Amino acid sequence: MAASCSLPGTQDLSTLRAKLQGLLRFLREALSICNAHTVDFYTESVWEQLIDVPPETVLAVLKKATEEAEARPAEARPPPEAEGTSGEGRWEGRTGRQRAGPAQRSVLCSGPGAEAGITDFPKIFCETSQKLLSVEAFALAAKYYSLQNLGVCTPFEQLLVALRGNQTQKTGENVKPDEFMNLKKSHEVQAMSELISSVADYYGIKQVIDLGSGKGYLSSFLSLKYGLKVYGIDSSNTNTHGAQERNRKLKKHWKICHTQSKSNVNGLALKMAKGKKMQGEIQYKANTEEECNNSPTSQEMMSTSEFLPDFSVSVISNIRKQMENLHVCSHREENLCFANAFSLIDLLPINAIEPTTSSRMPKRKMSEANKERRKTTSKSTESNIYSPLTSFITADSELHDIIKDLEDCLMVGLHTCGDLAPNTLRIFTSKSEIKGVCSVGCCYHLLSEEFEDPHKESTPEKWGFPMCHYLKEERWCCGRNARMSACLALERVAVGRGLPTESLFYRAVLQDIIKDCYGITKCDRHVGKIYSKSSSFLDYVRKSLKKLGLDESKLPEKLIMDYYEKYKPRMNELEAFNMLKVVLAPCIETLILLDRLCYLKEQEDIAWSALVKLFDPVKSPRCYAVIALKRQQ
Repeated sequence: MAASCSLPGTQDLSTLRAKLQGLLRFLREALSICNAHTVDFYTESVWEQLIDVPPETVLAVLKKATEEAEARPAEARPPPEAEGTSGEGRWEGRTGRQRAGPAQRSVLCSGPGAEAGITDFPKIFCETSQKLLSVEAFALAAKYYSLQNLGVCTPFEQLLVALRGNQTQKTGENVKPDEFMNLKKSHEVQAMSELISSVADYYGIKQVIDLGSGKGYLSSFLSLKYGLKVYGIDSSNTNTHGAQERNRKLKKHWKICHTQSKSNVNGLALKMAKGKKMQGEIQYKANTEEECNNSPTSQEMMSTSEFLPDFSVSVISNIRKQMENLHVCSHREENLCFANAFSLIDLLPINAIEPTTSSRMPKRKMSEANKERRKTTSKSTESNIYSPLTSFITADSELHDIIKDLEDCLMVGLHTCGDLAPNTLRIFTSKSEIKGVCSVGCCYHLLSEEFEDPHKESTPEKWGFPMCHYLKEERWCCGRNARMSACLALERVAVGRGLPTESLFYRAVLQDIIKDCYGITKCDRHVGKIYSKSSSFLDYVRKSLKKLGLDESKLPEKLIMDYYEKYKPRMNELEAFNMLKVVLAPCIETLILLDRLCYLKEQEDIAWSALVKLFDPVKSPRCYAVIALKRQQ
């Protein structure tokens, strides 16, 4: 166990609160952009109310900023407080002071706990109208307050090195997850399972609880590759049954892999044996001839390697090395016994895989020693299993009622939805058996917010947001639309995976039609994925009205198309506005994740906590894990 190794240093609670203060100062002005709903973009004249620059300017500035960021390698990019900006303003050094141009004026971001680095920003919004004035400054501020630039994250590789100490990296069984899951899920599962396995080794723990386990991708991988005993808990009975079925198919997968691997190993053994035999025969012949004829001519005969190029010394040596790498051991019987090769199959119970004809020993009974080995292996690996369970988890869930053999364990969650992510952290802090937590949340729009309804009296309910004392004291509220914006993927947009502008445009124009022609301003029903099933805007409107239960026959084709022609020239407004929301999205996510990290820093029995970027954000946009470890007794 590498418990004696020190973990990477992290920022303390006071430093994190100071960063939160700076972020809130920016978001108090910028949040109105995120809280404007795209559906109401034309009906509520969102652009006119919130933006005081042309859409062409917004798109040009953001495009230029993205291209410049992508053109520079990450290691060559200076921190945001040292970067220059285009236009009349320019940042100077690490003080963050901006040299104001004729059309810009600085606003000092001051307040208790402000630090160097939480800096002056040019005037982004108008003080009277609250409209956006400077796109360049907006983009710079949004970048500054993203997790990637605030310096609050612990590097993934650095954490792995600290957890492993002087131990060699644990590779586990030769499992290829991309053979039974898509590339995105494979990327997530491999990275997260490597971290979880390292934490488990650090504490000497064998039990893992996977909350919101879904189809069991992470759970089964942790069990099969790393030999951990995993309980996967999901609220959906359908997911639990699906995970069981998927686990059954995995057993077939491992059986095939095992059979193929064993065949390959036997082939190597046979090739090596033949090579040795032929080499021995030739050596014997050479020795005999040498005894019979000691003339110089006989000494110039061709070497063994020239007689047998396929079984030269180097080839046989290579085969021998491969056999050694596979832990081949000799057996008293004529066969070779590969006791440790591909032992993944031994992680399963003795009756998990039905024997096939190819795996049976024809005309020979399995030796008593081999039977005993299989029984012993089965007993020793009973703990290395994955058990899918169905249960709805809350912050007050009693784990002993769900898991009868609960012991010291880790609690993990890969893309736990809504309140399950904060509840995972609450369960971790309240249960002594849980020694560590690794949580990657998602679906921020489904979080419950304590201060979302200002007229509602506060209850003792455990809300999804906020969690930390500072944001509770501030009575901070993001709002559902802002939390929805936090789910947008800036990195994907930056590499060319743009927003579905046309479908958003169709929906916004439809809303204006519904308001004008049916007198409906708010509708509880959703249109859904009608756009992908529609051949044109006209077809989209007809199908949407029908789904909403509205009489579409009362609208003539010309009237519908008049709305389309009216707003088509303004489609770039919608595109520009959504790009502003995308740029701001990382700031909302930063707020939510810093809230969770501060909550953990406030707990007394937690020895170490941090945010770690686990995944490539292009492959998996929700890429940050909240990790915490308790003090060891």
